Amino acid sequence: MNVNLAYGQGHLTVDLPDSQTTVIEPTHVPGLSDERAAVIGAIENPLGARPLRQWIKPADRICITFTDITRATPNERLIPWLLDQLKNVPSENITLLNQLGTHRPNTRAELEKMLTPEVVNHYRVINHEPENPDALVQFGTMRDGAPALVNRHFVEANVRIVTGFIEPHFFAGFSGGIKGIVPGIAGLKTVMSNHGAKNIGEPNSTFGLTEGNRLWEELRDAALRVGPAFLLNVSLNDQRQITGVFAGDIIAAHKAGCEFVKKSAMQQFDAPFDIVLTTNSGYPLDLNLYQGVKGMSAGARVVKPGGTLILACECREGVPANSPLDQLLRSAKSPEEILTMLATPGFVRPEQWQAQIQALIQRKAAVLVYSSLSDETLRAAHLTPCHDISATIKEVSRPLNGRARIAVLPQGPLTIPYLA
Repeated sequence: MNVNLAYGQGHLTVDLPDSQTTVIEPTHVPGLSDERAAVIGAIENPLGARPLRQWIKPADRICITFTDITRATPNERLIPWLLDQLKNVPSENITLLNQLGTHRPNTRAELEKMLTPEVVNHYRVINHEPENPDALVQFGTMRDGAPALVNRHFVEANVRIVTGFIEPHFFAGFSGGIKGIVPGIAGLKTVMSNHGAKNIGEPNSTFGLTEGNRLWEELRDAALRVGPAFLLNVSLNDQRQITGVFAGDIIAAHKAGCEFVKKSAMQQFDAPFDIVLTTNSGYPLDLNLYQGVKGMSAGARVVKPGGTLILACECREGVPANSPLDQLLRSAKSPEEILTMLATPGFVRPEQWQAQIQALIQRKAAVLVYSSLSDETLRAAHLTPCHDISATIKEVSRPLNGRARIAVLPQGPLTIPYLA
């Protein structure tokens, strides 16, 4: 059979044996017939909160957070529709704050593509600064004593609105919700504390679980200390069409969205697979290897111990080169050495959570990557280059004499398989 894998801004076609292959895709949910009407309707009838128009005053200072370029949120539609609901507030009273977390700042050209040139030209749009102490305000501490730091623009606003989209997340349960505050606009020290080796290594730090996930619960507690925030989250299908809108109280609306997404995005299987082929959902989610760990993590849930995991992830931005993740991976001789380093008291590095998750996956299975990265870059990241996916699967299957069980996730972590 020919299967189209989401890859970059297009797709990659691979030939797989029909009788041995299980294609794992999200249950298709059609896009809403009138997205704009659905968004406005949700804003006017929010869950657990009053409609924005009932309480926002022209003199209010409003801060709206939005997801960065590595996320699939349809900001170019969502943000203008939201701003239309705030026309009684002067544009100079509204700040749009990019939820970079610890990612790189987005350029003006990227912001114009994400938000539309009209929005960027008429409103104050700024990138979050996770390492600038003057841009952060402390709200108590995290569990390990690290400061809980949140962006000053958001803190000092009278009205706080958090936007984004909801999908299963590989260690925080689901994206969206309070993640638009912490880690989205949190300080680097705060993110590193929450994403530390102990939290990442806990069994409940996984896809589809928020309550009972200590990592997510700590994010929630830190975010709520800032004060009330109004949520506008959406769910999407593989064509980036909006399938659901969830607005209102940041906890209640997010919970409703998670339940909606879980029904289509998570699928149960009775037995693991010898070979799992996955993606990172294509552009913009497969911009770099840092993001690609999410695709690895989705496939790893159903790969057999000692099996083979293949990731198709374009990585047009590299690891990125010289990023904290790149430097950490290059500093170790093997995935096991990375785990040893992270277990050393006092050893803390930015982006170590991605290296830890990758190393734990490699402890379970061999990991190969088909990408635009050079072989040297992949090997420096302790990964095996794959130049022909179909040929590689035939080669790995050969010792199993036609009995290899193969799974393919064409849309990557938009579908989360799990074992019964």
